[in-house]
Amino acid sequence: MWLSDFRVVTPDRVIPRGSVRVEDGRIVEIADTAMPDAAMPDVGMTGDGMTGDGLLLLPGFVDMHGDMVEREVEPRPNVRMPMELGLRDLDRRLAASGVTTAYAAVSFHPGSAYGHIRHFDQTSAIIRALKSMGNVLKVDHKVHARFEITFPDALGVVEGLIAEGAVDLVSLTDHTPGQGQYRDIEAHVARVAREKGLSQTDAEGEVARRIAEKRSTAGDMAATLRAIAAICRTHGVALASHDDDTVEKVALMQALGAGISEFPVTVEAATEARARGLATAMGAPNALRGQSYSGNLSARAAHGMGLLDILASDYHPSALLPAVLELAKADPAGLVGSTLLATLNPARAMGLTDRGAIAPCMMADLVIADDSGIGHVRATLRAGRVIYSDGSVAMTG
Repeated sequence: MWLSDFRVVTPDRVIPRGSVRVEDGRIVEIADTAMPDAAMPDVGMTGDGMTGDGLLLLPGFVDMHGDMVEREVEPRPNVRMPMELGLRDLDRRLAASGVTTAYAAVSFHPGSAYGHIRHFDQTSAIIRALKSMGNVLKVDHKVHARFEITFPDALGVVEGLIAEGAVDLVSLTDHTPGQGQYRDIEAHVARVAREKGLSQTDAEGEVARRIAEKRSTAGDMAATLRAIAAICRTHGVALASHDDDTVEKVALMQALGAGISEFPVTVEAATEARARGLATAMGAPNALRGQSYSGNLSARAAHGMGLLDILASDYHPSALLPAVLELAKADPAGLVGSTLLATLNPARAMGLTDRGAIAPCMMADLVIADDSGIGHVRATLRAGRVIYSDGSVAMTG
């Protein structure tokens, strides 16, 4: 199958009117010119070709952190949808956003604001359902276990899932007020009061209680960190830190074996992560809007300082393409550089060597996109098969 007459974005250049040949789900040839109809034989998975008429052809997005799965399964508090329905809807949403490899970020903390949706049993059920539906879902779904280090009761559960081969990435998270994402205590108190309908005094009391709990369990927390890091090393599971805010925290996370700094909240932390060889990951919504919704480091600012390696959907996958296009305006390598943030860079950070680039022998995970306005995904292919199309891309055969 030939995909002809596209602006093909490779890891080192944009081919203005190029073509890509796909066979058996992989890229086998890249041409610098559009193929004439006669040169497009019936080969490949479908026997058809595609003509781009100058549309962009990008690698499929590799999304290392997407928080959407819990909301798809339970769209409103205590309103549980059938697991198959929620996961199928998520799959379609991701494919329509150009995501071909997705790491579903799930949590193990029943005491969180999300309640029972993050209970061990529910989270484990989501993970196992994602794995069991692999032959039905169109996107390649992987599991990103968000391990709350202040909740050591989850250690045994996560260890069991890792041993099953059901977890592909672990991030070490700490949502205790006074550090990380919630280092501004006053702002966090106001948020707790607003979201939980509490008085200022009651919100202050709840925040103070959580800080005291962390201090009282500091020894247990250190042991838990060492244990989960050892489990990941044993099973070859990638490890990331989360919401790094200080140089000291970055150093600790690197010592534990983390290779990724997710959502660093300060310039100092992002700079230290880069200096220590950790890949920095930030949210596409942050990059698109130019600011963090919680008032922390702007992904666009981090990119401008050369401190951004990976774009993740975070909570809004359709922001990925517009964010890539937005960052291309300031990237020293233009669209080539910004595309790497959502494709080859996360693939390498996750240890995936067969995807993330339009290059010979790579998986034919591809996105056909229109870059007018904020951008629009026209079609998505995984292993050479169309998994999403808005019907606008011309077929030849």
